[in-house]
Amino acid sequence: MRALTIRQPWASAIAYAGKTIENRVQRWSYRGPLLIHAGAAIDRAAKKHPPMAAVLRGLQLEQRAVIAVARIADCHPDDGACTPWSVPGHFHYVLAAVTPLPLPVPHERGALGLWVPSADLVAQVRQQLDDDTVHQLFDEVGAER
Repeated sequence: MRALTIRQPWASAIAYAGKTIENRVQRWSYRGPLLIHAGAAIDRAAKKHPPMAAVLRGLQLEQRAVIAVARIADCHPDDGACTPWSVPGHFHYVLAAVTPLPLPVPHERGALGLWVPSADLVAQVRQQLDDDTVHQLFDEVGAER
């Protein structure tokens, strides 16, 4: 299990608006379950990204909390036509089984890159997930490498 801290409104776009690609300049070998942690910072320039304008209306931008779970299913370099959320020149991490949490789980500190969440944080998140989601994220053979 890993977690990824993402600035708002990008974290909410993943949780609530169908953003299934996370753009990063570095490549990780990790594939598997992921906590989406909304960090403390808000990216004010995000509104310049075309799909974001529609997303920002009506979204509450939680900060310093885990707001969703997903599974990193794949990663590929920029191919120029991945999704409207893709950023040229970045690696595109494909997020599957994105599930917003009913209630954000407060967590003050994230980290750059992937980080290992505490067992307590993972337990708090799992309490909010139904059995099918837990199976899809945590129990599939090969879900974590």
